[in-house]
Amino acid sequence: MTSAVRIVSLLASGTEIVDALGLGECLVGISHECDHPPHLLDRPRASRPRFDPEGLTSGEIDAAVREAMIEHGSVYEIDEALLARLDPDIIITQAVCEVCAVPTGGVREVLGARGIEAEVVSLDAHTIDDILASLGQVAHAVGDPEVARGPGRSLRGRIEAVQAAVRDAVPPRVLGIEWFDPPFAPGHWVPEMIELSGGRNLVGEAGRPSREVSWDEIGDLDPDALLLMPCGYGLEAARQDADIHAARLRKVAPRAIAEGRAWVVDASSYFNRSGPRFVTGVEILGGLLHPDRLPPPDPAVAAAWTPSA
Repeated sequence: MTSAVRIVSLLASGTEIVDALGLGECLVGISHECDHPPHLLDRPRASRPRFDPEGLTSGEIDAAVREAMIEHGSVYEIDEALLARLDPDIIITQAVCEVCAVPTGGVREVLGARGIEAEVVSLDAHTIDDILASLGQVAHAVGDPEVARGPGRSLRGRIEAVQAAVRDAVPPRVLGIEWFDPPFAPGHWVPEMIELSGGRNLVGEAGRPSREVSWDEIGDLDPDALLLMPCGYGLEAARQDADIHAARLRKVAPRAIAEGRAWVVDASSYFNRSGPRFVTGVEILGGLLHPDRLPPPDPAVAAAWTPSA
């Protein structure tokens, strides 16, 4: 029965969940933002952004997002004709963030307008437990709940291994910054990731949306560690945007920068997405915050940041 199900994933983390469950053969379409795993990226892409973010600074992207929301009510558009041709049984989407991925409401509108009969599976994770529950949600939708048990146990086991390694360590005070212009503090599952990896999160609340802050608001925190993780950015893009805002960051975290405890990370792959690779993010953070207890992360996914000027 499972192999006959046709899935379109309009969510990058949804595509990764489909793969983790061993359901790749069911995947007939993906979103414009899906970039992992490589062996599923040949599927047709059923969504596209309303503007090209390539080469834009975080401030320019913020302005473009706000304009798209005002003009269209969404940052993305669905290829309705392609979606109809794909004839999915299940469409994976989300309602957590309207600017991060195709939202559930927009999908339902297209289905109604086109007369497409498909089950919409909205993966609305706000916490780590929610992310892990999403595996079961997809498994249940395809009619095979058992396929989620093994991957779920494996992910929880890796989290517990990090917790055990840092259990009696002194937690450094960590300031995470999820966007630079304007600055945002991380929310949803990221504060939990910081705590699980042996840190003490300073700004941002677990289970709540990422929050816009001011540079003045975070200016006197003097964190022990600075985590630069702009939403949707890979490592090099994060480094480049951090360099643009180096003067601000020096004022916010002078001691962390001077002591070599400021890092840029591949946020898009391991922190921003509500998919199984968040566990790798926990392991990355554990290695950064407690290098005496956990292996250092691959420099291709996390690296020390020093202002270039």
